Amino acid sequence: MKRSSVFYWLIGIMIAAIMVAAAFYFDNAVRDFISQHQTRAVYYFMVNVSRVGDWPEHFALGLILAGVAWWRGNKKWTRIFLSMLVALAIAGVAGRGIQIATGRARPSVRAEEVWNRFSAKYNAFPSGHVTASMAFFGVLFFANRRVAVACLAIPILIGFSRIYVGAHYLSDVVCGLMLGILSAVLVARVFLRQSTIDNQKSEIRSRRG
Repeated sequence: MKRSSVFYWLIGIMIAAIMVAAAFYFDNAVRDFISQHQTRAVYYFMVNVSRVGDWPEHFALGLILAGVAWWRGNKKWTRIFLSMLVALAIAGVAGRGIQIATGRARPSVRAEEVWNRFSAKYNAFPSGHVTASMAFFGVLFFANRRVAVACLAIPILIGFSRIYVGAHYLSDVVCGLMLGILSAVLVARVFLRQSTIDNQKSEIRSRRG
């Protein structure tokens, strides 16, 4: 690994650590502020955002997009959409494992009620919705950054909705974003990097031919 890559990784880790620490520090302040300034209309809107922002909806969207790309014969975007599904799966498994291991109660649940760590109903850390969404759309940053920037609002909105409806703390959402980004990076480096190498080889062959 090049020194510049190590440097950027260290900077990224430092920034992530600061964000996570700040999120934990402001957990209660953010929860109290939102609870004091909630409106019924916004609350119901955020409930609907949470409903359509879970991993099954992301999985269905990925399958549809991959199917359309394959049907149109676009190998590049078929690989991208399949990579998004793989990142979604990895993030989901990792996030669920952390939830079971930590057993952190949701803001709306008393800690003593979390008697069953295998129940997603009570576990909060990290946010499964946000982890899945960030992993899914995060892969796009390595494929098409313009599309990725446009889609970035989706996991952010989902994260805000989870805090607004009292399902998660700020730290649950921030750590979910971090886990989603990590999953996207790992998948992109394996699948999309190989795709880039294959494309470069095919271009070299076409030039020789």
